[in-house]
Amino acid sequence: MQTKSRRRRIAVAGTGYVGMSVATLLAQHNEVWAVDILPEKVARINRRESPIQDEYIEKYLAEKDLTLTATLDARAAYTGAEFIVVAAPTNYDPVTHYFDTSAVENVLRLAKEYAPEAVIVIKSTIPVGYTKSIREKLGIQRILFSPEFLRESKALYDNLYPSRIVVGTDLKNPELVEAAHTFAGLLAEGAVKEHIDTLFMGYTEAEAVKLFANTYLALRVSFFNELDSYAELNGLDARSIIDGVCLDPRVGTHYNNPSFGYGGYCLPKDTKQLLADFSGVPQRMIQAVVESNDVRKEHIAERILEKLLAVGGATVGVYRLAMKAGSDNFRESAIIGVMELLKAKGVQVWIYEPTVSGSYLGYPVEGDFDRFCAGSSVIITNRWEEQLEPVREKVYTRDLFGRN
Repeated sequence: MQTKSRRRRIAVAGTGYVGMSVATLLAQHNEVWAVDILPEKVARINRRESPIQDEYIEKYLAEKDLTLTATLDARAAYTGAEFIVVAAPTNYDPVTHYFDTSAVENVLRLAKEYAPEAVIVIKSTIPVGYTKSIREKLGIQRILFSPEFLRESKALYDNLYPSRIVVGTDLKNPELVEAAHTFAGLLAEGAVKEHIDTLFMGYTEAEAVKLFANTYLALRVSFFNELDSYAELNGLDARSIIDGVCLDPRVGTHYNNPSFGYGGYCLPKDTKQLLADFSGVPQRMIQAVVESNDVRKEHIAERILEKLLAVGGATVGVYRLAMKAGSDNFRESAIIGVMELLKAKGVQVWIYEPTVSGSYLGYPVEGDFDRFCAGSSVIITNRWEEQLEPVREKVYTRDLFGRN
């Protein structure tokens, strides 16, 4: 049983997957203020409705007695807070080869103005070395970095049952070391899992943990995708090969289901950022992981073109945009890259996606499943769903195991 700490006032900046899951976790035992810039998200949270697709967050908002208030007013949220958790987005900029950390910096400036005594905890994914440099740039010393390790549709679950808690701090500053232990204790207190492995380290090491962890996951995805490409082109049973490889306990059965490529918000941008951070450091593997994802999408597009030619068709239907079943997130979805490759070849592409109406990125969206199937010569999907069973002969997918 985790030791219960005193109730604290905590602000969380950003209510995406990271911010919303952390806010919900901490609001079980603390007064939490969630800040966002979108009025509709704030209104949903205050009605105890989840602004993101996550069954555990939905359940906790509906059933738990949470002290959680959402607001558009950063001053009201930050004033008097002991901890301010930064969960602002950091998108990868392909021009600068660097995360866009402007949203994080905006929160840090406001926190310095409204709550100069608060401990700021960055949970946004940032480049290696960012925390140290931003402390010097803004003159804010009371900063921690605590990376998150969660899946987008299972964000709160992964906070309730965390694989580990990592907190980066200034190891030479006793006050910040104590603050790091306090914050780790708050995360553990809200968790269901007991005896959580907890690591304290320097800022830069904690930043590296996050990027290397996600790059390793991308490497696994890339490895099994290339295994699948080999099997497909040589007429082999990819599932049998994967089963034979993964029953070795040193390999394991996680992240081994072939796909159109790794996607989602984290893996594409984190691998590219780590590659940029390797500037001046000898490497081949990190670059190969990034390039492998593009090669996989090109291979998938070629196979789809072959199937389209074989049936004498002209239209490819895209069944759902999300990378994972049960997710509502399209960000950096590999299937969008495949769509762009097909469009460049002159193929007509349209989408079946119930969460979108009209069009998406210039592609027409059909909301009626039967019309979508009838009008598609070939249907592609990253993850198989039973709804597709009546038109199985039209479907192209590399989902071998029926899971994410």
